[in-house]
Amino acid sequence: ITAKASVIFVTLQYNVTIPATEEQSAEAISLYHYGIKDLATIFFYMLVAIIIHAIIQEYVLDKINRKMHFSKTKHSKFNESGQLSAFYLFSCVWGTSILVSENYISDPTSLWRDYPHTLIPFQMKFFYISQLAYWFHAFPELYFQKTKKEDIFRQIVYIGLYLFHIAGAYLLNLTHLGLVLLVLHYFVEFLFHISRLFYFSDERYQKGFSLWAVLFVLGRLLTLILSVLTFGFGLARAEDQQLNFSTGNFNILAVRISVLASICMAQAFMMWKFINFQLRRWREHSSSQPQSVKKKFVTAKGKTSRRERENGINGTVTSNGADSPRSRKEKSS
Repeated sequence: ITAKASVIFVTLQYNVTIPATEEQSAEAISLYHYGIKDLATIFFYMLVAIIIHAIIQEYVLDKINRKMHFSKTKHSKFNESGQLSAFYLFSCVWGTSILVSENYISDPTSLWRDYPHTLIPFQMKFFYISQLAYWFHAFPELYFQKTKKEDIFRQIVYIGLYLFHIAGAYLLNLTHLGLVLLVLHYFVEFLFHISRLFYFSDERYQKGFSLWAVLFVLGRLLTLILSVLTFGFGLARAEDQQLNFSTGNFNILAVRISVLASICMAQAFMMWKFINFQLRRWREHSSSQPQSVKKKFVTAKGKTSRRERENGINGTVTSNGADSPRSRKEKSS
């Protein structure tokens, strides 16, 4: 009885079968577009993400936490990095396989060619549904993980930025560019969180952060370059630049400027946070060194002053005391 209703939640909707042609393919191809029923699919896979999150937490991260005996601060950060590193690794591998199979890497013009990309393959749509489901599941996880009140706002902003940009790429039919930028961003984030996991296990492992810092800056630059190429050159030179909701064409000047401005603001925000973080670390490192040198200097100075006092006291006793050779001669004379 519930089979028809459950299909909406479990399987992808809005498939279109393209008949086989001699020029393109010998078999029929099934492509997909988006619609309101995707919300039901996203809700179902959000529940799946919550279950997978609990499995990783209970059977992997909690066992490591018991062995390592982390503090409360390190415990929460270790759990966060453990969950995100698993998700970023899975998304990078999955997204890279789609890029290779669809030849997006070998042909950069595919980012804007044949826009709007209203019909996408099964793997592409399932990837975006899974991404939206994962970041929606992060909201109830704030309650399940008992996040501190002072960290809730930061987490909401963090999750909201992901949902805003992923949903924007999905709804504006910019799935090709969105996939490339997501894989690039996820790879850099995976490197950061895996480096933090190694750092928590042993604080001597800090080389991963240096590599992450370099790739973080390069990732921001490459993201800006691809975005400017897509919106400033590729889509700006397209023939059809009229807003049409029925065909899914959003290639107009206002939309291009808005999307490019959103991407640039997000990259600038991340760079601002990154620079503040690095400056804070350099200040702490530089302030700790002079203090240690000053303590050694004060200690050495204190020892010298004691010796000088002792020498001064001995000199006074020798010059004025009764045991000096000169006093003995005077007494005998």
